[in-house]
Amino acid sequence: MTEVGTRPVAKDAQGLGAEGDRRNALIDLIGSKDMQVIADYMASVHAANLYPDHYVCHAKRGNSVSVECETTGRQIAATNFGSNDILGLAANERVRRAAIDAIETFGTTNSSCATLCGRIELHRQLEREISDLKGLPHTYLFMNAWMALQAVFDGFCHLAAPVPNFRNRRETLILTDILNHGCITSAVVNADNRSGKILTHSPDVRVKAYGHVDMDDLDRKLARFARAGDRIVVVTDAVFSMDGDIAPLPDMLDVLERYPGSVLILDEAHSSGAIGATGRGICEHFGLSPRDIAERGIEPVIMTTFSKFAASAGAAISSYSREFIELLDVCPTSIGTISLPPPSTAAAIEAIRQLRRHPELPGTLRRNTVTLRRLLAERGFQALGETNVVPIRLPPGTTPKELGRFLLERMGVWVSPVWFIAKPRIRIVVNALHTNEELGSLVEAMVAAREVFAPAAVSA
Repeated sequence: MTEVGTRPVAKDAQGLGAEGDRRNALIDLIGSKDMQVIADYMASVHAANLYPDHYVCHAKRGNSVSVECETTGRQIAATNFGSNDILGLAANERVRRAAIDAIETFGTTNSSCATLCGRIELHRQLEREISDLKGLPHTYLFMNAWMALQAVFDGFCHLAAPVPNFRNRRETLILTDILNHGCITSAVVNADNRSGKILTHSPDVRVKAYGHVDMDDLDRKLARFARAGDRIVVVTDAVFSMDGDIAPLPDMLDVLERYPGSVLILDEAHSSGAIGATGRGICEHFGLSPRDIAERGIEPVIMTTFSKFAASAGAAISSYSREFIELLDVCPTSIGTISLPPPSTAAAIEAIRQLRRHPELPGTLRRNTVTLRRLLAERGFQALGETNVVPIRLPPGTTPKELGRFLLERMGVWVSPVWFIAKPRIRIVVNALHTNEELGSLVEAMVAAREVFAPAAVSA
């Protein structure tokens, strides 16, 4: 760990700094009881040590980063084990050049939604790349995964604008893994009260959770809650972002095969580029294809995000159904925002092409994952899951935030402490650029942290 600079930070008596003074003054000025509720809540968050430490990255080259601690102003040279740039393509020269060229041709933004006048040729190219990667012919782009999933469920359950003489009378049953990512959870929770339902008076949506990767429970829930005429949707992460495990796709298909016409939505945020021989995701991992799923009477829908394997930002929904993709184009979520910016689109295109040209990258990622998991096990740490997302769960009473702060500020290792879920953990993300030396240094840093915070503080 090396300090590369310091700067003082002014603080008030409560330790909130000048910004805290301005916030309190504003609350006093407007006398808002509604905002006071938020102020009281945030005071409790700070008192319970739940508010995150803030760090600002000033520069990065590969996995080497210069990080500023906003509280102290110190800058620290560290190795990054929290980034989702899993194939290391964010700094790839061809990817960077593609983004720059896109700015020179189209500018920095399209300044409109795709439906109106924000669609550019790069969007069509990226849709084709994703369709080829995922084996589904029709693809639609979104600014991020959260918006993509909101559009999917709002569109599927409630359609879009009212159409004269058309009325959907079929209810929707949604089954969701209890540990699905927050953007899935938000989308399915909102599915029964979105604006589409108000406008179209569409039938009820029923949402039920099933036990984590528990296909027996999924089978029981479907048998209990599915009714004749229901539109059935099952949604799952392919790789779970906080547990590092993989959805049991073959077993899931065995269950859903008994419900012909059901829809299976696979969120491939953390599986694209990470699993499958060539990084194509969960279907390739299990030796399947979307066609195999469709031939069993199940409609596959895949969400791909670009912030992990594709060195960019944004998301895409892919399907066999051209009509479903057309529906997404006129959903409120799509119309109400700008289209994917040119540099982000171009970067994602080139990153996917780099993956195709360098099929060894997912193999390198897997070898690094195996190495780190082995080194952790040899030193007595029990990591969850099986992928390059490597969570190490902490026992009650341990503060992941303090452990993460120690690793960064004392050991020069930047990981993701997670404490806002039921089982606190340190979350490590392995990428294809990590060297054996860096992986070894991480494990030694974890050992040092365990010696400080007691042996039970880092092992599961």
